Amino acid sequence: MKLHTTTDAVLVLEDGTVFRGKSLGKIGTTGGEVCFNTGMTGYQEIFTDPSYYGQIVITTVSHVGNYGVQSEEVESGNIQIKGLVCKEFSHHFSRKTAEGSLQDYFERAGVVGICEIDTRELVRYVRDKGVMNAIISSETTDVDVLKTKLAEVPSMSGLELSSKVTTPEQYDLPVAAPRFKVAVLDLGVKRNILNNLTIRGCECRVFPYGTTFEEMEAWGPDGYFISNGPGDPAVTTEAVRSVEEILRVEKPMFGICMGHQILAQANGIPTYKMHNGHRGLNHPVKNLITGRSEITSQNHGFAVDADAVKSNPNVEITHINLNDNTVEGIRIKNKPAFSVQYHPESSPGPHDSEYLFDLFVEMLEKEKNSQSN
Repeated sequence: MKLHTTTDAVLVLEDGTVFRGKSLGKIGTTGGEVCFNTGMTGYQEIFTDPSYYGQIVITTVSHVGNYGVQSEEVESGNIQIKGLVCKEFSHHFSRKTAEGSLQDYFERAGVVGICEIDTRELVRYVRDKGVMNAIISSETTDVDVLKTKLAEVPSMSGLELSSKVTTPEQYDLPVAAPRFKVAVLDLGVKRNILNNLTIRGCECRVFPYGTTFEEMEAWGPDGYFISNGPGDPAVTTEAVRSVEEILRVEKPMFGICMGHQILAQANGIPTYKMHNGHRGLNHPVKNLITGRSEITSQNHGFAVDADAVKSNPNVEITHINLNDNTVEGIRIKNKPAFSVQYHPESSPGPHDSEYLFDLFVEMLEKEKNSQSN
């Protein structure tokens, strides 16, 4: 087995706070918004989730890398995170089905990280102060040099990133016995979202960010899906225009995470940057329609303005977060359109919310039946 050596590394936060540790992944320097994920498993899915593009992720689980990596556990074609911060990084793995180590995986992808720091202290600090930009380096430990480089890292507020992670060109996901045609607007879609659509008989055509409504509608879809993705939804204006047009023709539409925020924007409801956001696998959400609660997987740093939803006569809140009462789901009155802020496809996480895909399929079925009658 290949032996790996570590070197000194440093993490510098935007407010000047410094944490020192050891290198992981590629020797280098990286900057981005630092945030934390409280999930206890599924690190490969997290690292390949396009919604994390532009972010340095702190993992609160004690050990990372201990079960290696394998190709079935990716949510996109690339590692999307800008860097990793963890406590114990394992260069060796014990899972028999693993195809390699996380260290080699990071080296091939050019990912820089830092380990052997007190992540409990760091997470408590970020939780209190809020998410902020940070820089990691194993090339230099000169804090003054790194502060200068950190000043060049753009703020996540006002940053449009979906165009960085979307598919470069449209592609099809055929199914053996297609029931419906679903146009997917790719703002940074996770693979397991597409899996949940195709296993329910939805033939999908995935369109790049910036595709016009007219281009998607020309395919003749029965409904639309608006995906998750990174960046500030307030500046993801091209997607908002497309969703406005979808609402006009009243075809079934389902949005997840960024898609949820875009649906809100299309109805004149603003979004805002959260103090910390929600990132983890155990967030309690209440379905206000059924009265049932579910444990959810989440990854978002922006949220929909609750007061603006309540004052909008055309929009109804369907789900709320039981930790902080933020809006977790909406539906448009008198139109077949709904969305949730969290991730019902999990990967990783619990499967409590997969019923939402079934609700979307029911909407597609109802729409198709109404057209045939």
